Formats: sequence, structure tokens, C-alpha cells
Amino acid sequence: MALLELVGALPADLPVPLVVVQHMPATFTAVLAAHLARQGTIGASEAVHGEPLRPGHLLVAPGGRHLEVQGPPPGTVVLHDGPRVCSCRPSVDVLFRSVAASHGASALGVVLTGMGRDGADGAVALRDAGASTLVQDAETSVVWGMPGAVVRARAADAVLPLRAIPGAITERIGRARRSA
Repeated sequence: MALLELVGALPADLPVPLVVVQHMPATFTAVLAAHLARQGTIGASEAVHGEPLRPGHLLVAPGGRHLEVQGPPPGTVVLHDGPRVCSCRPSVDVLFRSVAASHGASALGVVLTGMGRDGADGAVALRDAGASTLVQDAETSVVWGMPGAVVRARAADAVLPLRAIPGAITERIGRARRSA
């Protein structure tokens, strides 16, 4: 699974929080979070409403609930049962739009292999806020639907093989911290 490979390659001292939307039913997202915590070098858990985001910790949106980030960075989790977006709940678009509004140019979106176009409109919101989005390339994606939709929306700052994405994340975080 692409997400496991990505998380497993991130440094343990990652100085920013991570939030993941995976199109899975509610019964599977807690298991996914626990698996990510065991496989990766950073902490991971299923998100809880009102929880603050913490550097070096990954939160997984619960299946069947949209996850938004609100408040000043690093932000707070807001879970809700709003309408499906791109036939999805949770939706990447909902998350990305909230991150664009709360974090602006300091945000970084990543879209990995997946079916459909969820994430494309949210990546446009990130781009319009001055943020960047990285997408997995077609060659290393099982399904290039979601990353391809971001590229077609002209909202991808880089199209990379999966193995290059962890390094690109840490490089961009370092660049952002140096310029802050």
C-alpha cells in the first residue's frame, strides 16, 4: 500500500502534523491508523473531534466522517457528517479546502494512487492559497485517477514516483521552515 510505504519513509522527527484521508469504511480506519503507527517512524491514530494537531503525529480521518482542520496552525480537528463530495465521506477535497483556509501557503498536500477525482478541487484551493501539492506519478500508481485529476486541474507542483515523495515532503518542509 502506497500510504504505508510513504509513512514508513518519513523521518521520526518530522516537525509538522500529518492528516490522512483514506476512502475506507469506519470499521477499517482505526485499524489502518494502528497499522501505520506500527509500521512508521511517527505516531499515528484515528482522529477525534476537537483534537489538536501535533508535530510528528499522523491523524487518519475516521471512515464515514469528513475531517477539517480549523484554527491557527497547527490547528484542531473538526469531524462532521456533511454531504458526500465526489461520492466520498471522508473527502480529500473537504480536508484540503479547510487546510487552505487555515494554513494558506504553509500547507502541503499530497495525493497518492486512487480512483476518482477527489482531491482535485481541494488541490486547486491549496494552489490558490499559495500552497503546494505533490502527486504520485502514473507509473508507480495502481490507479492514477486522483493524482491524474490533480494534474489535469493544473494544481500539481510535482509529479513524482512514490519512492521520491517522502524526500520531497521533508525537503519542502525544511525549505518552508528556513524561509519562515
